[in-house]
Amino acid sequence: MNITIGRGTLVNMGAMVLDGAEVRIGDDVMIGPSCQIYTASHSLDHRERRHWESICRPITIEDDVWIGGNAIICQGVTIGARSVIAAGAKVTRDVPPDTLVAQMPAQAVRHLADRPGG
Repeated sequence: MNITIGRGTLVNMGAMVLDGAEVRIGDDVMIGPSCQIYTASHSLDHRERRHWESICRPITIEDDVWIGGNAIICQGVTIGARSVIAAGAKVTRDVPPDTLVAQMPAQAVRHLADRPGG
């Protein structure tokens, strides 16, 4: 098991942690219902995905963080101490301490055929 959970931390019902890499959760963290914490991802190249290999990077959630319900924490992210992740937010980058993060608008980023070899 790659999960470390600190003292006084609450992980609410329906939360999911995919721990292909280390997940470190600090003290007095509140993780809302149905949150998803994913250390794993897959290649954007469809040929590489055929091998079912995953790319895993650790996640760190520091002390006194509150993660609202249905939030998604993606691989390689560190959430700084005392930060708040609003319900439904998708975190794809590090969050500095004492920061409120909100929103999750889905949007097209690029066409995969634009990738060399794609």
